[in-house]
Amino acid sequence: MLQSENGLLGMGQFPLEEEVDPDLINAGKQTVTMVTGASLFCSAESFAMIRGGHVDLTVLGAFEVDCMGNIASYMIPGKLVKGMGGAMDLVAGAERIIVTMTHASKSGQSKLLSECTLPLTGKGCIKRVLTDLALLDVDNGHFILRERAPGVTVEEIIALTEGALVVEGEIPEMTF
Repeated sequence: MLQSENGLLGMGQFPLEEEVDPDLINAGKQTVTMVTGASLFCSAESFAMIRGGHVDLTVLGAFEVDCMGNIASYMIPGKLVKGMGGAMDLVAGAERIIVTMTHASKSGQSKLLSECTLPLTGKGCIKRVLTDLALLDVDNGHFILRERAPGVTVEEIIALTEGALVVEGEIPEMTF
């Protein structure tokens, strides 16, 4: 059951054009649908569920993740960023966190680091990262390469990962 932090439990797929209800949005202000049995409630109740540890899994974006499982996702000093939203609550309250992000910046700098350089959203809470290049686990001060995106080589991933990276055996290509 998908939850949106603004107070929707039972979020469905993005609506087709004829299904759009401008009053039904997720926390990112995108129009959504509801599945059968969904419920709506205030954001205070939503955050009580999140902070109370009632969320099994959350998927977040990030600016940086380091090999100690730290995440920086809310602020780049000197730049206007929308803000952290509920990220700090989610990393503190969710049982499992998956980060989705690009592997490197537009200028080619790794975003998978030995140590985050930006202000932290959470410490030691990230165990899995999915980038445009790879699926990696975070464990014991290392990124562990599990799968690679179609057409991406292990060498490319190594070159774009600044933090300690473990590559064991044949790394399979992701299937969709």
